Amino acid sequence: MITAGGHVPDMTEMMILAKEAGLTHAAALDMDALEFREDVRAMCRSDRCNNYGKSWSCPPATGSTGRAKERISGYHRGIIVQTCGDISGSFDIEGTKRVMLMHKKNFDTFVRQVRMFFPDCLPMGAGACSRCRSCTYPDRPCRHPDRMYPSMEAYGLLVSDVAARSGLGYNYGENTMSFTSCILID
Repeated sequence: MITAGGHVPDMTEMMILAKEAGLTHAAALDMDALEFREDVRAMCRSDRCNNYGKSWSCPPATGSTGRAKERISGYHRGIIVQTCGDISGSFDIEGTKRVMLMHKKNFDTFVRQVRMFFPDCLPMGAGACSRCRSCTYPDRPCRHPDRMYPSMEAYGLLVSDVAARSGLGYNYGENTMSFTSCILID
């Protein structure tokens, strides 16, 4: 286990930390892969996930892709992580939810650990924030802004491309489901 006693972990140690948090895959994030695409944001606007305009972690609350690009401009490296789990088939909604919840729990643990070393890190999660039973958007401020992670898609990132360009898979075979998140650290 890595401790915060003055030692700042390198990327290899960060990947070990991710595995210790229960994440299945981890790699150094290819920062050049962070392309802020309007076509991804158009997918958000089509509201296939039923979260557009309903969550602080999703568009339009997250702002434009230009704002996203500006927000990450001060970061020069990061780590991309995934949780991959077995499901019984492409219609296994309960299995997919189970893997998603496992990923969110593991990613929360990882973010808490990373913040010990990089308090100003920028986590980007998988899908909409599900921390609260119902989001306060747009009527009141977020209840947990320090624990709410905008999704990678909310920033306009095509997750499969970011994963591939960072050396990770995206589809790990039949009867598996994977969720991907990342953290920009400095």
